Amino acid sequence: MEKHISTFIDFLKASKGISPHTVRAYTEDLNEFFLFLDKKPKNVDNLDIRSFLASLHHKKLKKSSISRKLASIRSFFKYLHREGYVIKNPAKLVSSPKVPKTLPRFLSIDEVFTLMDKPQGDTFKATRDKAILELLYSSGLRVSELTSLDISDLNIKESLILVKGKGRKERIVPIGSKATDAIHNYLPERISLKNKSPALFLNSRGGRLTQRSVRRILLHYSRMISLKGNLSPHTLRHTFATHLLHEGADLRSIQELLGHSSLSTTQKYTHVDIGYLTEVYDRAHPMAKEENS
Repeated sequence: MEKHISTFIDFLKASKGISPHTVRAYTEDLNEFFLFLDKKPKNVDNLDIRSFLASLHHKKLKKSSISRKLASIRSFFKYLHREGYVIKNPAKLVSSPKVPKTLPRFLSIDEVFTLMDKPQGDTFKATRDKAILELLYSSGLRVSELTSLDISDLNIKESLILVKGKGRKERIVPIGSKATDAIHNYLPERISLKNKSPALFLNSRGGRLTQRSVRRILLHYSRMISLKGNLSPHTLRHTFATHLLHEGADLRSIQELLGHSSLSTTQKYTHVDIGYLTEVYDRAHPMAKEENS
């Protein structure tokens, strides 16, 4: 069993370029499934999978977590079917639990300005944290994209960065002037560590900053300004997309900046209230103009 899971993970790494976090999630999900079942993959049927999902439901696991585990099982059996180890994918006959849709939280303009002002001073930590906050909000990067940035990906003169997104897809993303200034102030402090790491963002020991460390940094500053709820890199990514939309950017442009493969994914990041939509309608629709004249 471990051999099948291992070759599946190797396949995902080679073809999909998945992150270490995703590798860990797939591995844990599949190990949990086969520990529960104690069967070889070729002997698994759809009733076995339903039984596993029912056990998760009885444990009061969130529907989103159950759906993720089912997705892992589906991908695994899809791979085994393609490799000829199983005759069919039994997970195809199992439907996912309906997950209630929730709109991600985003910050107001005032909250963003207050947050960006919190890192104070010209120390390594302060200038680095300021650059991280500004860049996340300025360019809407995923935390994995931020931590994988190298110095060579930065074009400070043109205010551009080369971002390595999901599935090893690369895109060029502009950096706002505030973020450019913050990075410019951080670079001398980074150089002072005299480290040969190619990473743009370093920890105090000179190593590449981890995703967990970035999340801790954001949590620290969100507590300083007493934000309701925890601030995550995803919150700033969603704030970036929402503010762009409110300022008139079209969804296709936001899709390119975020690195989404489909427009439907981008729409999940756009939090637009009905009042704003009404304003847009009144301002732009020909019939609305006619009625208001």
